[in-house]
Parts: sequence; structure tokens; C-alpha cells
Amino acid sequence: MARRSDSQGRLDDAARAGWLYYVAGRTQDEIAAAMGISRQSAQRLVSLAVAERLIKVRLDHPISACLELSNALRDKFNLRYIDVVPSDPVGTSTTVGIAEAAAAEIERWLKKPEPIVLAIGTGRTLKAAVDQLPSMECPQHRIVSLTGNITPDGSAAYYNVIFSMADAIKARHFPMPLPVLCSSAEERVLLHGQPIVQSTLTLGAAADVTFVGIGELGEDAPLCVDGFLAPDDMAALMSRGAVGEICGWMFDQNGKLLADPINDRVASVPIPPRERGTVIGVALGRRKERSMAAALRGGMINGLITDEKTAEHMLSA
Repeated sequence: MARRSDSQGRLDDAARAGWLYYVAGRTQDEIAAAMGISRQSAQRLVSLAVAERLIKVRLDHPISACLELSNALRDKFNLRYIDVVPSDPVGTSTTVGIAEAAAAEIERWLKKPEPIVLAIGTGRTLKAAVDQLPSMECPQHRIVSLTGNITPDGSAAYYNVIFSMADAIKARHFPMPLPVLCSSAEERVLLHGQPIVQSTLTLGAAADVTFVGIGELGEDAPLCVDGFLAPDDMAALMSRGAVGEICGWMFDQNGKLLADPINDRVASVPIPPRERGTVIGVALGRRKERSMAAALRGGMINGLITDEKTAEHMLSA
């Protein structure tokens, strides 16, 4: 690849500094340390990002390194959609950057004039993305939740995002009126046989685009922390080969759903067919690398929003 021109390289640096300052919330001293430059240089780069109109509400400049990673991931995993955002070198957030990117992509789909079915999973990252959506009038669309919205104690699941979307998006919303996990496989069959649930299952299978989180496993994984699975059940799942979950569906290192008693209790809508629609996973971070690699390897998703560091690992995995 030809070397970048000096002007293009400076714009790339300005875009990176602008992202760290306006999106990640870093100080100019922190930016200088992260980029290995002086504080004065960091200040000039942030100013240049504003002067060149690279900074709006979201970063409006495709950083070359991110584009190269995106193209490599698209080719390696045959992805329909890919967005790699800059990594925050010293940040610990699992949502900064990708939540903004997911919000932009959800908004792009909702702006389509033709009717679509948009399916959405649950989790902290998706809730952070939905919380950034502007108010929109789109009565032509239907929005369906893939996961149940009831916790084991009967309360509403905090990170089920369908209700947050309903606050901002004027469209028909279809929650899944079930727990995340049923008490038994027999209960799931009974509940899925109800007409109100059947319509949601049918709608989810027809999704044009789907946004899901990709969950890691372990005692400190969201499914345990939020009380959906006991630590003993989680340990047993992992001993049987589970490495990750999407909407509660457990899968192995090859991205294949486990034939497992836990999966027999999952009340979620099956992950929509990738042959007809776009299923976008939204995740980043070292803790999720194994589950993300498996989901990509098995074709459980055909779209991805992540950051540079995680993208690099996906390419080497």
C-alpha cells in the first residue's frame, strides 16, 4: 500500500486526537501520553479536527487504520457490514465508541422510507446505543425484541432495550413477554405456543436487520451477575464446551449452538437467518475476544461493530 501523504497522515492523527477528546473524554495531557506527542501537539491536533470539520456529534472521519482492519475482517469472515472504531488506549469502558457507532447504524436503518423489521437483543452496550438515539417518527417500521424482559424474581429486565427504544422511536414495538430462561424445556414449549408469543417469534424470524450483544461466560458474566444463571450452572455449561452466548443462546468455540439443557430453556427468539438479513454483533474487549471469535467463525453474525484492538485480535485468532 502506498504511504499516506503527510496531509492525510496529519488528518488521521487529528481525527484520532479528536475522538479521544470528544468521544472518550480524555484530557489533552492523556491524549499526548497515548499518542506519544507533546501536550501542545495534542492541542493543535484537536483544534485541527474542529477546523477541518471532522468533529460533529460523532466522529466524521474514517481513520485509515480502522478502514484497513474493516476491510480485512470483511474479507476473512465474509461480513455484510463492519465498523471498526478507534480504541481508547487507557479506557476501561466496554461501550465507548461502539455504542455511538451502533446508534448511528440503527438510526441509518430507521431512516429508510420502506418498511423494515428491526430486531434487537439486550445488554449494556445496546442500551447505551439506544439511549443515544434521537426522537424519530417511523411508523412504517416494526421493532421486535429477541429476548424476554422478565427476570427470575418477576421484575423487568433492566438491560432489555425495547422499552427504551419505544421512548424515542415512534414505531410499532413488539416485546417478548417471557422470562429470559424458562424453568424447563416443557415450560418453554408451552409458552412459545401462545398466540401472542407466536407472532413475536414469526416477526423476529423475518428481521431485515438485527443488533445483538455478544456475551462472555464465567461467574462474573452478565447472565450470572444479573441473576439469570447460577454459578454452578455456568461452570457446568463451560465444562460442556460453551464459550459465549447471544441472546442467551450458548455456543461452542466453533460458533455452533450447544445441544444442552440450558439452551432447551432459552425463551429468546432464535437468531434471525443470516441468509436473508444482516445480524450485527456489537462488542469489544479482551473478555469478549473468545466468544466474538467463535461467533464470527461459525457465522452466527454477518456484521460487526468493534474497536481496533479487538479487530486485530479477531484477525489473528
